Amino acid sequence: MKKIYLWMFLSSLVLSGCATTPKTTLTPLEIQALQTRTYEHSKDIAFPSVMSVFQDLGYTVNSADKDTGLITAESATASDAASKFWLGITDVSQTKATAFIEQMGSSSSVRLNFVATNKKSTMYGRSDRQDTPILDAAVYQNAFERIENAIFMRSSN
Repeated sequence: MKKIYLWMFLSSLVLSGCATTPKTTLTPLEIQALQTRTYEHSKDIAFPSVMSVFQDLGYTVNSADKDTGLITAESATASDAASKFWLGITDVSQTKATAFIEQMGSSSSVRLNFVATNKKSTMYGRSDRQDTPILDAAVYQNAFERIENAIFMRSSN
């Protein structure tokens, strides 16, 4: 009988060990390299280019200040209507984005940051929020390519 319990315990350990995925951790310098690009145009061209790209990607711009170079934006929310109806649980997800644009001599530097936000609440008033930085190189590459195209269009006029 004890062998059965031991076997079940060891099996559960092995199976639970297989379920985890290894997390790759980036150094702060690697994150900065992933999130930053330099363009050979002034902040006067880069700032509105980033604004228009955020809007093209479906973000709503919450605030923008050309003097500080800071833009904050967020995507539309997505929720699970079935769990709200059947269980009284709301599960809302959204992506938030920030951009910092600064003049560097005759060039400008653009740093983007994307964060996935997930908010859950129950009909009993309990709520929980989880923010997860998005560190997928493809997401940043797509945004920077669009910014580069927008800068090209603005600078060619």
